[in-house]
Amino acid sequence: MISRILSIVCALIVLLWNGVASASPLSDRLAQFPDWDKPIVQAAKGDLGYPDWFAGDWQVTTTLIDLAAPIAPEVVTPGFESNRAYLNQPIPFAVRFVKAGRQWVSDRAYNGLNLAKAYLGDRPVLAVKVDPSNPNRQITILRDDRQLVSLVTGRAVESPNADTFLTSEVFQQEFRGAPQLYFNTVETTTAYQHLAGTPEITADQVTAIYLSPQDPDYFKAGDRPVALYRYRLEFAKSPE
Repeated sequence: MISRILSIVCALIVLLWNGVASASPLSDRLAQFPDWDKPIVQAAKGDLGYPDWFAGDWQVTTTLIDLAAPIAPEVVTPGFESNRAYLNQPIPFAVRFVKAGRQWVSDRAYNGLNLAKAYLGDRPVLAVKVDPSNPNRQITILRDDRQLVSLVTGRAVESPNADTFLTSEVFQQEFRGAPQLYFNTVETTTAYQHLAGTPEITADQVTAIYLSPQDPDYFKAGDRPVALYRYRLEFAKSPE
């Protein structure tokens, strides 16, 4: 269960890459998959703003297209092998982007709840809440007094042209409610491509899982990710 929830949170920031031609640090990083090193981000300040073409409500289909365990068999995260069951399995869910001041932002509570239910079903997931004083802190509330707390700590953004948007976010995760607290660090590096047809936005995402200092295998892994997941996303506008 922990591994499935972690994979959900990895995907909560649904942003990806599709054939970006312009060279940039983030596009170069995506092209190096699965040769991955530590994130290239700065401290996250405020919410993540999106281009105008994200505005409104969308139906998204996400598909896990590849995964890797870079330092296996020395270290493998719990549930990595079971996540192979998601390979090439399209998962649909609804998302929306809302106006906040002068920018469009992800409705993190709405999007996170829909994605969590798409993976786990309606029953285990009770709610997703965003800290009103900090848009980068999110709590997924589960049955049996369990919670998954996520805090975005680092971010990078690139816009090489009007129809391409790349971003990377790093967040700390804390799973509460198990016999002992479980911590890790997740990086989601992404790029979006705005298209003229349908789907209107495509994306290709790499999510990297890093061990926290509390993990007994932390020094074996160091700055290297212990799991990598690559997703293909397609966004289609929801009917008015």
